[in-house]
Amino acid sequence: MTPRELVPRESEIAVIGLAKSGRAVAMLLRKHGYNVYASDVASSPDTGRCAEELRAQGIAVDVGRHDLERLARAGLVVTSPGVPPSARPLAFARENGITIASEVEVALNFLEEPRIVAITGTNGKTTTTALIAHLLRGLDLEAVEAGNIGTPLSEIAGREQAPKWISLEMSSFQLHDTPSLKPLVGVLTNLSPDHLDRYSSVEEYYADKRRLFANADGDSVWVVNHDDRAVMRMARDVAGHKYSFSVSEDAEACLDARTNELVVLGAPLLQRRDLPLLGQHNVGNALAASVAVMAADRSHQTQKARKGIAAALRTFRSLPHRLELVGEFGGVQWINDSKATNVSSAAVAIDGMERPTVLLLGGRHKGEAYTALSDVVRRKAKRVIAYGEAAPIIATDLRPVVDVVRLGSDFDEVIQAARAAARPGDAVLLSPACSSYDMFSNYEERGERFRALAAKEA
Repeated sequence: MTPRELVPRESEIAVIGLAKSGRAVAMLLRKHGYNVYASDVASSPDTGRCAEELRAQGIAVDVGRHDLERLARAGLVVTSPGVPPSARPLAFARENGITIASEVEVALNFLEEPRIVAITGTNGKTTTTALIAHLLRGLDLEAVEAGNIGTPLSEIAGREQAPKWISLEMSSFQLHDTPSLKPLVGVLTNLSPDHLDRYSSVEEYYADKRRLFANADGDSVWVVNHDDRAVMRMARDVAGHKYSFSVSEDAEACLDARTNELVVLGAPLLQRRDLPLLGQHNVGNALAASVAVMAADRSHQTQKARKGIAAALRTFRSLPHRLELVGEFGGVQWINDSKATNVSSAAVAIDGMERPTVLLLGGRHKGEAYTALSDVVRRKAKRVIAYGEAAPIIATDLRPVVDVVRLGSDFDEVIQAARAAARPGDAVLLSPACSSYDMFSNYEERGERFRALAAKEA
């Protein structure tokens, strides 16, 4: 499915949502001569600025509303990942038989034979995406990271010269409307319940993740998490060659418990101590990225290439808001894991802690029970500070296993309480297990605020 096949040049393409991906795909389509109508129900300074920019390119824009009459005449509706399938313009398009495509689906149409490594999963996909691009560049290859990681694929497709390699992070929302995706290598990091505020069931969420494999054939290459039963079940009958990674057992990419080395395709690659990332889950991400890069091309498996990959792993640093060590102040580590917006990602972060931990949990509840954190919290946390809209639920779920201090929505007060509870040799971990939208615009703003307050009285 591509715009060229589906939409005559005289037809209009409707773009729903004016965030990064909506803006990028609207500009890409206009550049290629399509008539474009873009709209966003949100009215804000950001959407206003975007609208001005698009109008300057000859694109019709509505802010604060969607013109359904106009939408009814569209030949194609392009959706941004932040727009839920239940949103009125998308429901209207389905009711009227108008094809819906993701921004990624459209961008794929304008890329000539891209070498794409596509990554999805509940947690770890952004770090793995960044790692893969970093490792490819470590082999002196032209590579970029794109997709859900922050740079829309449409922006890459709009460049005068597209890169040879693309490390493409795909969320479940993006996979939902990207039927033509057929990556050179596909990576599934892990699976656990998430986005239950948007999906009616875990099964529905997993069904979108399964779309990664929709175009699998005998030549396909997949990298899958041997330690995750749900992943292995999903990939079991998928066509193609599978490379597994594991931090606890033998696999094509694994951590050798005896030597503490990362071993990939039967040979040592790197000592664990030389990987500058916190947590076992990041060892798994590094293993997944390494084997994905090696599996993408036989030339990436030579001794010279392996040395290049190992050197690149040594220079990779945590992405902002993902187990990011903000600093150590007064003997206390302050760790920003604001991106942990679900229970499973918070559990992984907490389990990776090596010091007694003051844990900050809270934000907008996403439908998961926090009792799933009981075991890891009991082992690693000395105190939980519950805040925001989810604080009452967190307190109810975790008070049987840990000391919980329940606060409101004053983030300065949350940080003050954490500082008062932490002693030299401890760690303060922001790993909220919730979305940020009750108190912040996004998880980045939450993480930036944590970083600033942590260093404020250092």
